Amino acid sequence: MLAEADAPASASIELAPVPEFASLTEFEENAPTFAENAAGKALHYSRLLEGLVFADDSGLVVPSLGGAPGVHSARYAGVDAPNSKRIEKLLNEMRDKTGEQRAAHFVCAIALARQGRALAVVTGRVDGEILGSTRGAGGFGYDPVFYFPPLKKTFAELSAEEKNGLSHRGKAFRKLLVALSSML
Repeated sequence: MLAEADAPASASIELAPVPEFASLTEFEENAPTFAENAAGKALHYSRLLEGLVFADDSGLVVPSLGGAPGVHSARYAGVDAPNSKRIEKLLNEMRDKTGEQRAAHFVCAIALARQGRALAVVTGRVDGEILGSTRGAGGFGYDPVFYFPPLKKTFAELSAEEKNGLSHRGKAFRKLLVALSSML
């Protein structure tokens, strides 16, 4: 996600998509961490745009798979593979894993920059486990196999309100708002 924001003195923040984003020089995400990818994107695009720019990087981390899919979450089964293929690959690699080996977490890093200068990098994380098959029809990505024990649901079974309150993106975005408010 990439947006441009200007924060007026009234402390109200207006977010807007970057106009003609597709015409901008693309940033290649090849850093080893979510935070570095987010910061790289925010710094890159903030050199091309006016105002504050924030960018995120997020994904699924499975420690028993050496951290995979990790920063490669979106291209885990190939660059243009659909979510179903990424999930299929993940479940295939997890088939012999049991108990704690099925632990996983989602991570989101959001970086804020202006004119090529990093102003903040925040992260959010939510812990869960990988199920052996999909459940639920909501969400996207790995949500149908990411089980959240406190609610006994996958992320694909959560309402939008539940997911926004619990998700790695929601947590990171709330931290970003705190960082922004301290700059006003």
